[in-house]
Amino acid sequence: MTVHFIAIGGSAMHNLALALHDLGYHVTGSDDEVFEPSRSRLDAKGLLPHKMGWDSNRIHNGIDAIILGMHARKDNPELLRAQELGLKIFSYPEYLYEQSKNKIRVVIGGSHGKTSITSMILHVLNKNGIDVDFMVGAQLEGFTNMVKITETAKYMILEGDEYLSSPIDRRPKFHLYQPNIALISGIAWDHINVFPTFDNYVDQFRIFIDKIDAEGTLVYCGEDENVKQIAEKSDNPNSKIEYRTPEHSIENGVTSIHYNGKNYAMEIFGIHNLQNLKGAWEVLRLMNLNDEQILTAFQSFTGASKRLELVKRTQGSAVYKDFAHSPSKLKATTAAVKNQFQNRELIACMELHTFSSLNKEFLSHYSGSMDTADRAIVYFSPETLKHKKLPPISIEEVKAGFGNENIEVYSNSAELISMLKNVDWNNKNLLLMTSGNFDGVDIDEFGRNLI
Repeated sequence: MTVHFIAIGGSAMHNLALALHDLGYHVTGSDDEVFEPSRSRLDAKGLLPHKMGWDSNRIHNGIDAIILGMHARKDNPELLRAQELGLKIFSYPEYLYEQSKNKIRVVIGGSHGKTSITSMILHVLNKNGIDVDFMVGAQLEGFTNMVKITETAKYMILEGDEYLSSPIDRRPKFHLYQPNIALISGIAWDHINVFPTFDNYVDQFRIFIDKIDAEGTLVYCGEDENVKQIAEKSDNPNSKIEYRTPEHSIENGVTSIHYNGKNYAMEIFGIHNLQNLKGAWEVLRLMNLNDEQILTAFQSFTGASKRLELVKRTQGSAVYKDFAHSPSKLKATTAAVKNQFQNRELIACMELHTFSSLNKEFLSHYSGSMDTADRAIVYFSPETLKHKKLPPISIEEVKAGFGNENIEVYSNSAELISMLKNVDWNNKNLLLMTSGNFDGVDIDEFGRNLI
């Protein structure tokens, strides 16, 4: 089987390429640029393109399938050549569905929490020696790749992203998986460049529910009103399970789950994370694991990469990093760290980096999202705005959007880093939230050297 990846360097794409290579497929690929860690991982398996750029001569009748990444454009010369030859062209989610048609598909959807929930499920299954196929959006401890495909696994666990499938397939990815078990964690407007209204965005989740097998099960967060409303109104599927935050307590900076007369101390914390845990718990029950197996395994779960991930901890302070960028994620993550360490000052710093977050019209959705921090700092790069072809925004407009006059706003990365280095970090925590890297900052190295 020969498979060619157009835009092989993406986070998801290169992991699928590695998975198919490990399965024995002949894998080729192309891209105009490939960054770390994709570059080294592809190179180690002999899959890194010898020459960057697109070349229609790479496409021939001996290719069994083309997998098209979102990074490519409609007029990509390799795509045009594949269409001319009549080759089978798949988007990333289409191909994953093809590989899992004969398996029980578990799909985790939601505006937030889907990577964490998928990671929690995989962690528990791994701890209990249960082999499954999967696709998850973060690197996990104990797993080599973010994608695994086998001939034998009974289940396929899929993180269900609502973003578009490919340049020629404008359907959200999670519409293509047709789950037997589906979960929705929460709905908060995102990707405004694709879904121009909140109702249009919510409709994508209604369609997702309709795609669940009629004999399947929907697991949903009852504490999210948007989710609860569409879940309860839908006639599909026959079986629905609502979940809520489990009973818990916080003592000496450690969160414990209380269940059936026992306490289970956790590495993770925050209401959002505990809701995620309960959602994963309900899914694992449907996969025939018992509560003791599930909760015992949860105790060693330290979190998915960049999801409230601990960078460094000392006796009197800690640095965390998180992928949070949408208003709901910002609010939940900031509150989680403050509630966990109520006697420490929290300095929360976020970067406006995505198309939505840098859109002047969207800024007002951030109102109050960082109010639980003792010091709230927002960074944006004028160069990123130019790159995304968005109008300039001012420091005053950012402050107005966040609805907090005390918000500190920076547009120069060097000045921000210098300021943070001069803080006395005794009895203070730092939370860094971004889907970028504050214009080239190695966040891990910076956090380790800071405290």
